[in-house]
Amino acid sequence: LDSQYGTYVWPCAVVLAQYLWAHRRSLPGKRVLEVGAGVSLPGVVAAKCGAEVVLSDGEELPRCLQSCRRSCRANRLPHVPVLGLTWGRVSPELLALPPVDVILGSDVFFDPKDFEDILTTVYFLLEKNPQAQFWTTYQVRSADWSIEALLCKWKLKSMLVPLRSFGADRERLAGSALPGRHTIEMIIISLPQSQGT
Repeated sequence: LDSQYGTYVWPCAVVLAQYLWAHRRSLPGKRVLEVGAGVSLPGVVAAKCGAEVVLSDGEELPRCLQSCRRSCRANRLPHVPVLGLTWGRVSPELLALPPVDVILGSDVFFDPKDFEDILTTVYFLLEKNPQAQFWTTYQVRSADWSIEALLCKWKLKSMLVPLRSFGADRERLAGSALPGRHTIEMIIISLPQSQGT
């Protein structure tokens, strides 16, 4: 696999896109930021459903950023901005982001060394947008890899979303030619006092 993992459509992206599709009537006018977007399937679905979307991936990953732009062009979404944002780093681009209602992240909890940086960025965005939520899907790769302690550390609330509740528990939905077993989970993360969007 390419070292810039964002050049593949991972099963988690399919599941998150299914969640967005199931909630498409709530998306028009929502301000959505996808982090670690890669090929941007969830962000593209959100934009096609009427959300105001900004796509982002690591500023040090030019092929991933190009992949975001290519997905926008292929889906006739040339107006969707693509930004380089690096997890755990407060940059001028991060500070200049417009308000958001929903942050999307599919399979961003891939490498444990990045977990805290991801949650640092998410926490910063949630503090800036207290009613926002982080909708994320992740592949269960190891019982030893968990974000629960970090959620407690950052005092973030999480809610597990059963895949069957939005029709994503079908065997072939997240089918993939990529190697390995694909057990996908979805959680919504917010600040404790948030009522959500």
